[in-house]
Amino acid sequence: MMETQIQTNYSYMGRNFSNTNDDSTAFSDCNSDRSGEFPTTSSESRRLLLSCATENSEDLIRQLVSGLESGSVDDQKQAAMELRLLAKNKPENRLKIARAGAIRPLIALISSSDPQLQEYGVTAILNLSLCDENKEQLASSGAIKPLVRALKIGTSTAKENAACALLRLSQLDENKSAIGRSGAIPLLVNLLESGNIRGKKDASTALYSLCSVKENKIRAVEAGIMKPLVELMADFGSNMVDKSAFVMSILVSSAEARAALVEEGGIPVLVEIIEVGSQRQKEIAVVILLQICDQSLVYRTMVAREGAIPPLIALSQSGTNRAKQKAETLIELLRRPRSGNNAANQDLTD
Repeated sequence: MMETQIQTNYSYMGRNFSNTNDDSTAFSDCNSDRSGEFPTTSSESRRLLLSCATENSEDLIRQLVSGLESGSVDDQKQAAMELRLLAKNKPENRLKIARAGAIRPLIALISSSDPQLQEYGVTAILNLSLCDENKEQLASSGAIKPLVRALKIGTSTAKENAACALLRLSQLDENKSAIGRSGAIPLLVNLLESGNIRGKKDASTALYSLCSVKENKIRAVEAGIMKPLVELMADFGSNMVDKSAFVMSILVSSAEARAALVEEGGIPVLVEIIEVGSQRQKEIAVVILLQICDQSLVYRTMVAREGAIPPLIALSQSGTNRAKQKAETLIELLRRPRSGNNAANQDLTD
């Protein structure tokens, strides 16, 4: 997880949040692949080291791109592995590799029936996607559907790196809907629920980006995202409380998401976070509860009965400025006379 200095405000993917005493970012960025180095022979290692150390690596890159289209699977693996390392270790190579024509043959490797070759292709694509100039070309060249397929049937490393690559492509707004239509959302929800810790982090980060689009919020709720989100938020040892809460915070603008959150037992978990969570966790929990309660008398009653008011009062006296303001607003809402509003007005959709 990347560390940042304590500051007045923090942001993630263009959304601003006031900072708290927790100096870690809400999400771990999907940077270049974090898997171990692939074994190479001594001569290959020397060649790769030389290419990384010199300014002119175009000749080697052209040879490796040619190797991607070899009739030998072993040659393809070696070429994909070396391109992946060149793109990982030297950022300026990412654009050189794309300009040398590597994108389409690498995308073809992602559809390989050989699990290792698929993994190498996915990982090379991830590293190329870190270059902003490559994102549009990757999407227009057809990378999205093969990456979604790797997310479904790949090795654990291929799934994690596919999630990261889809995140990078989703940073272009026009790709968010295309990724959702390609079936990525249920697979990311599955990775969030059943993946290892890195898989969970990568899935949550990708979902946070993709679910800024309304249609993807609906897809996520229909895929059952609220169950793993609530479970991860309830587990303070999971290191996923913040990430899960931030994903939930963008989902609950949807009436379907609010209903699913309540059905999965989210209200007691959110109240507990306000009682014992970190300052940032408390703040985001209050933001979520405000969205739940704003148009629903039934949900306000449930939150009040869960004992939310005492910890909210404490937060209104000792939290960040934004947390204090949100806590005071929620307290006022919970104390509003229950007969004063139309109980039939339960929820508004987006």
